[in-house]
Order: sequence, then structure tokens, then C-alpha cells
Amino acid sequence: MKQVVAVLAGVAALVLAGCAGEDADDRGSPARQVRTVDRVTTVEVVRSAPRSSRAFDPVAIYERDSPGVVTVFSVLAGSDAVGGTGGRGVGSGFVLNGSGEIATNAHVVTDGTGSSITKAEEVYVAFADGNEVSARIVGYDANADVALLKIDPAGLRLRPLKLGTARDLRVGSPVAAIGSPFGEPQSLSVGVVSAIERSIQSLTGFEIAGAIQTDTAINRGNSGGPLVNGEGSVLGINSQINTSSGGGEGVGYAIPVDTVRRTLARLRDDGSVQYAYLGVATARIYPQLARRFGLPVTKGAWIQEVVATGPADEAGLRGGSEPTRFQARTISVGGDIITAVDGRALDDEGALGVALLRYAPGDEVVLSVYRDGKPRDVKVTLGTRPQQADSAVLP
Repeated sequence: MKQVVAVLAGVAALVLAGCAGEDADDRGSPARQVRTVDRVTTVEVVRSAPRSSRAFDPVAIYERDSPGVVTVFSVLAGSDAVGGTGGRGVGSGFVLNGSGEIATNAHVVTDGTGSSITKAEEVYVAFADGNEVSARIVGYDANADVALLKIDPAGLRLRPLKLGTARDLRVGSPVAAIGSPFGEPQSLSVGVVSAIERSIQSLTGFEIAGAIQTDTAINRGNSGGPLVNGEGSVLGINSQINTSSGGGEGVGYAIPVDTVRRTLARLRDDGSVQYAYLGVATARIYPQLARRFGLPVTKGAWIQEVVATGPADEAGLRGGSEPTRFQARTISVGGDIITAVDGRALDDEGALGVALLRYAPGDEVVLSVYRDGKPRDVKVTLGTRPQQADSAVLP
């Protein structure tokens, strides 16, 4: 059995307080082990074997994970008790550990987009047991739409949620969302993974790669809450909906947990996250396109535009210059084709942005490029991603 350690400066002893709840029954309902550290209580779920490896029990999921999901209230600039020009934002979040860290969306605790983003002046976190405490914004990543909050855990009963992985996620897998849609706390909705590897727009205009699409009902206020699997592991942070009515219409998106984990680690260390930047706009290459224009490859990122004085421009990469219509789109012909980054092949244009996530500003990379049908290597020193994307140029 794993042990839970609540981190609190100056406290050396762990006091076993006992167990809350009954042992897990054959439905997979969890037992809970409670440890108290100087009035900080951390609840660990002791998972029993489910009835089958395919079991998906919404009742058990809710009983196990909902105590770790919180409602996040943000007081934005200009707000006051009487009512100013600002407003009060409501979203969701979830407990990460016994030291009082909370994960949520960046847009839940900020206002604005791009270079106009401002932090909320006050943030409060409400728990399922009725406690409501103030929180500090440790940092936020507008490019991944992830924020890290910190509360004082003293006297609170915390139920951390386990971060899973989205790498092996399959379309059709059952999932559940817990949060505060329209301000209604501790609400559960269930569905399936509708698609993976989607790209959604961040607060800066740059794309977030690898997003999870789900038909699980996600509405305003669910933002920042967890999307979990049958074992209760977090697969992502619910972030966006695609809607024409303002409500959930079966097309919701979650930031993948692997992106969340990477961002949280950087926010803990530095309070902010910097991204490497190449400065190009690209088009996807596919067999019909390659045949039409006589391209030497059928996969890769075809450069359409290069940002002036950006890293790609400084390295001599070329964009297209001959706009041509093909299959209901306009293609700028004549640009370089990027097929690999430091030897890692690109399956499509979206893979370029994902590949650059491995690097930091100032790193040098070698791009495998085709120019005029001939291969060459181009060294590029990556820059720092700007606060706001050009309307056409990514990543």
C-alpha cells in the first residue's frame, strides 16, 4: 500500500488518525486511509480490484474523487463588494497533494488574452465539505491554459487526485467530468473520449496540441476541473466547449494531463513557463497535395510564411510565394518543407509544434529540410514565443 505524506515545514511526526468510510465493496467503492499532520488531513484512496478490468462505475468514481474537486472563485480587476467594472469568475479545480496545491485553468484565474492578460486580484477555493479558503496564484501558463494555486492546508481534509497519462488513451474510452457547471458544485457528467490529438487555441492564440475531445457534458464553470477515467486518474483538465448556444453540445475539450504535468513542474520552479519559438506558418502535406505540386515527400510541414527577423528567418528558411488554389484551400508554393527536427520525423505539420515543446528558448536544433526538391540540414537557434500569436503564423 502506498503512503501519503503531507508536507508541512517544521513538522516531523505523522499521526495516524484512522480510516474513514467502509472497505470497498464489490462495486469498486474505495476505502479511505486518513493521515493527519498538525491539523492537515490528507485522504488517500485505497483502491480495490474492480469487478472486471472493463468496469466503469460512475457512482464509485464520484464517491472516490469528488471530495478532491473544488470550486474556484476569482475576483477580477475592478470588482468590489458593491459592484465595479470587473466581475467574479467561477470555475473548477482539483487537489494535487497534501501541501495544498490546486490545479485549474489559467483562464479561470485571469482576465483577457495575449499581451492583455491580467491575474485575478483575489482567488478563493471552496471544498465539498463546506470549507472555503483564499488561494495564492503560484503561476499560470497562458499557452497551455494551466494555473497552479496554493492554499494553506492547515485544518483542512484534503483528497488529492492522481495524475494519470493520456498517451495510451483510445477513442471510445469512458470518462467522467467533475466540476461546477454554471456554479453548481460537485456535479458529475459521464461520456466517452470522442477524439484525441485535437488542437485547440490557447489564451495567446498559439495552439495547444494533443487535446482530448469528449462528449461528456462540459459547461461554463467546468473549466479547470478534472476529466477522469474509471480508476479515478486524471486524464486532463476540462478547458473548452464548442457551442453555438452557450451550453454543452457534446463537443468539449480537455488539456491532456501530460501537458498539465509538465507545466505544473515548471510553474513550481519558476512561476512561469517559456516556450521555444521558430516563427513559421505551415501547411499539412498529404499524398494528393504532394502529387499535385510534385513534392519530394508525402509527410511534413510545408512552410507558407516566415516571420520577419524571427528565428526561422535568421536561419535562412524560406516561405512560399506563389498562392495557388487546390481542393478548396490556398497554398503558397515554393517554400521549404520541414521533415524532421533533430532527426525526429514529422508525420504532419502539427507535429512540428509538438516537437518544439522539447526545447527551450536559445536551444539550437537541426531541421531536415527539402528545398527545390533537394534535402539539406538547417541549424536554427530557437527564440522565445511571443505573448500573442500572429494571426497566421504558428508555431
